[in-house]
Amino acid sequence: MTTVTRPVGVDELLRAHRSLMVGDFRRHPPRPRSPAGWAPVEPVLPVVGAAGGTGASTFALALATAAGGRVVECATLTDSGLVAAPTAELGRHDSGWLRGTRGTVMIERPATTLTALGDLQAPTTPEAIPPMTVVDVAWELGQVLTTESWVADLLRQSPLVVVTATATIPGLRRLEAALGMLASTPCVAAVLGPRRKKWARAVAHSAGPLTTALIRAERLVVVPTDARLSARGLDSAPLPDALLHAATHLLHLTQDVPARKEPLT
Repeated sequence: MTTVTRPVGVDELLRAHRSLMVGDFRRHPPRPRSPAGWAPVEPVLPVVGAAGGTGASTFALALATAAGGRVVECATLTDSGLVAAPTAELGRHDSGWLRGTRGTVMIERPATTLTALGDLQAPTTPEAIPPMTVVDVAWELGQVLTTESWVADLLRQSPLVVVTATATIPGLRRLEAALGMLASTPCVAAVLGPRRKKWARAVAHSAGPLTTALIRAERLVVVPTDARLSARGLDSAPLPDALLHAATHLLHLTQDVPARKEPLT
């Protein structure tokens, strides 16, 4: 006997796909996540890359070094950019974070592999409150903003977000896109590359209106490239003076930004 089937429309296929993705046909539907909130008492400065390879982790460490504070990296264990940065490892904290030190800087990073940003626990509460905590977001910005997590709350509620990019045509276009996604949050750009006067004309002309507004407001900081960092990566060696100077300059731009009052819940 031949079974006659009716044609299936594209809209039906899309609805079925969405149902599969949300788990409608699972025997035991997953429990909804309950992301941990975070209520820091110290100033917090988030750093997010407009794309990969923009030096976000390195610059986050430079900011924490210049501020004499702490850096919290949100990347999953196997994707850490700060894995070789500590000069002393302190081991795993009870909260599930790996802790290390680098001079006066405390470095914290997840101790487990994360399958979703919503699985990331809130950072630890230090015994001594640091002058500042720099958060290296270390996830794609669009993914962060569409995921329920304390990291997304931080980006939405922070009085200032640092966005890293590269001084290339694709780099500035991605910076413009990132600034658009953070349109309701004040931003400062940290752009890796030569001084703006040395930018190729095509690169300079690729800056969009949001990027141009940062330039005119002197809220775009150029981060010089370093041959040793490019060759060896971020390790326990001292950071270049030029990098620390750029970080210090950016920190001065944060002084006129009002403090965040709402808890990250």
